[in-house]
Amino acid sequence: MLATELLLNRQSDSHLSFPGPNAKQLELIQNAALRVPDHANLAPWQFIVLEDENRTRLGEIFEQAAIHEDMGERAVSRAASLPDRAPMVIVCIMKYKPHDKVPRVEQIASASCATFAMQQAAYAQGLSGIWRTGSYATSPYVKKELGLGDDDEIIGFLYLGTPTVDCPKKRRHAISEYFSNSI
Repeated sequence: MLATELLLNRQSDSHLSFPGPNAKQLELIQNAALRVPDHANLAPWQFIVLEDENRTRLGEIFEQAAIHEDMGERAVSRAASLPDRAPMVIVCIMKYKPHDKVPRVEQIASASCATFAMQQAAYAQGLSGIWRTGSYATSPYVKKELGLGDDDEIIGFLYLGTPTVDCPKKRRHAISEYFSNSI
């Protein structure tokens, strides 16, 4: 796949099924994450790759978070099944590392770039994915259960698998609305 095709046609697909990435595909996805901009070589990221029973465990954590944080009956009833929306879920984390020249926001940007690079690498291999955030990404309970520190952030949950429907590529935004040539 040409890089321009990848950059201009990538989209999120929420309808994912088996198979998920195989070992070779996952290795490429992982390597893509490690090639993103990373000022001072801090590597302010951590990724937890979940399949099978580990996805089930993530669902249990979501369910307990929904209960402990009073997210409501609907959230509690859905929580355990959320990781089942794809055969693989990668928890993408910014592990903050204090540094005089690399502010927190830049470390979040680097971890975000890594998440996007993994989604792009999956798409380039005929897979697809969707990057989800929401209440579980900001949940103190989820962070605690994943062993994260107070300064760490869950950038999102990257759901990966094989697309089950052919989603039309939407025209997103007009260039003229976001780019100018004056100050």
